[in-house]
Amino acid sequence: MVTRSPLYHRSQVDKLSLEELERYDRQLRLLGFDVESQLKLKRSRVLIVGVGGLGSAAALYLASAGIGFLRIIDDGYVELSNLNRQILYNTGDLGRRKVEVAAKRLRELNPEIEVEALGERLTEENVKQILSDVDLAVDCLDNFRARFILNDACVELGKPLIHGAIYGAEGRLMTIIPGRGPCLRCLIPREPAEHDKIPVLGPLPGVIGALEALEAIKVITGLGEPAVGKLIIIDGMDLSFYRIEVRRNPGCPACGKIKIEGI
Repeated sequence: MVTRSPLYHRSQVDKLSLEELERYDRQLRLLGFDVESQLKLKRSRVLIVGVGGLGSAAALYLASAGIGFLRIIDDGYVELSNLNRQILYNTGDLGRRKVEVAAKRLRELNPEIEVEALGERLTEENVKQILSDVDLAVDCLDNFRARFILNDACVELGKPLIHGAIYGAEGRLMTIIPGRGPCLRCLIPREPAEHDKIPVLGPLPGVIGALEALEAIKVITGLGEPAVGKLIIIDGMDLSFYRIEVRRNPGCPACGKIKIEGI
């Protein structure tokens, strides 16, 4: 059962404490980022789907940045093969439920925020309830079936979605804002074949997960220009970055009927 966090009430998020001002000092010195920007983060509610390699980095940086409420969902347990890339966990966590370990570490990192842990799989049956009271979702999944479930629900509910994916030494990132650009089904019209175990170069999920956190912060605060309609591809082998323009498909089964801003 998803319940609204007490932190959501504005009476608790209209100002920053002295501790918060010191914690976020370097961020507050950024040109274009001020106390109101930090308060936007404090008031925000973000869903992170998957706390593996991508989700570890995304969650750590969103918690560090001061997102007021993080909801994390994952039905997995810590395995030895996770530890080359899933930086929220250590050897002593083997066999423990990921969301429980992750929530504890995130609260220790930043006691100013609230973390809700859901030890379950995202499904067509629960996705809308889990999304209902968040402002934005971060896709840190490892399979496209669940990604499309998340994408479709975000489009239907009008929730921004930060999509990240990795395979081998390649990472991909795209920001989806319903009504402003294409969605994941515009980018990938047909569900790709799934892989039982995806090859991963250890540091790459950290790079993409950190970029997902950056995009989420930009969308929430209005800072900079998010990668809407742009697929960012990183080749870790030669450290090259590519940007591919992605066009919205008017016949897209997920977002085709949504009117795009300015059209």
